[in-house]
Amino acid sequence: MSPIRLSTVLIALAACASVTVAAPAPSASIDLRSEMTQTPLLELFTSEGCSSCPPADRWLGDLKRSPGLWRDFVPVGFHVDYWDSLGWHDRFASPAFSARQQRYARSGNLSQVYTPGVMLRGAEWRAWSQAPAVPVVRGPRVGLLELQSVSPNAMSVHWRPVARPSVEPVAEIALLGMELHTPVRRGENSGRDLQHDFVVLASGHLTLSWTGDHYQGTLPIPHAREIAPRYALAAWISAGNDPTPIQSVGGWWPTTPKVN
Repeated sequence: MSPIRLSTVLIALAACASVTVAAPAPSASIDLRSEMTQTPLLELFTSEGCSSCPPADRWLGDLKRSPGLWRDFVPVGFHVDYWDSLGWHDRFASPAFSARQQRYARSGNLSQVYTPGVMLRGAEWRAWSQAPAVPVVRGPRVGLLELQSVSPNAMSVHWRPVARPSVEPVAEIALLGMELHTPVRRGENSGRDLQHDFVVLASGHLTLSWTGDHYQGTLPIPHAREIAPRYALAAWISAGNDPTPIQSVGGWWPTTPKVN
């Protein structure tokens, strides 16, 4: 499937029902801390309804074996919903993820809206399929981002920028699902058993408040729509409505969820 502009795709009018489940309570406290230098956010925009996407999904999943995972990059997989009207409803898709990709296109950081599409450091990266690994580039000094559990259902966010920005920063958090499988029965991937990792199952955001020497806020852990065998967390800072990540942090969720 070749890249397409969003304007050429019919958006599904009917929303499929989904079951929301609470994220599992961690069996240990979570304390994630970035370096002062920028840790890149790696974003894959994908869909189960796109025949070109399975290789990209496998590529993203292979990154869980990378020694640089969480230290040199933080991967997230956003499933867009604009393919849902073409024969298969992607259970991981969200209009919010499609809107994020649209914001990148409006900002000029993305040439057009398409899948599979990869953004690295908030910029379009078309060479991902030829890259043996995510390139390690020492980023600028942007500040320290900390994410800590304050209860089974909430995380505190502390952002200590090198320089206070002119626009109030927004913290975003994503619950990521690992080792997820979908047997596709219709659409362009009909007959395939698709495997996904680093899937954004739920996300939330909050404008942070300045406390005198840093920004802070408390974010509820978002509730997932799907149960996964394994979870991870990712968080990043951006400025206002600009989706470009300034700093990111991520790590494994310290629990083994129970599946009924």
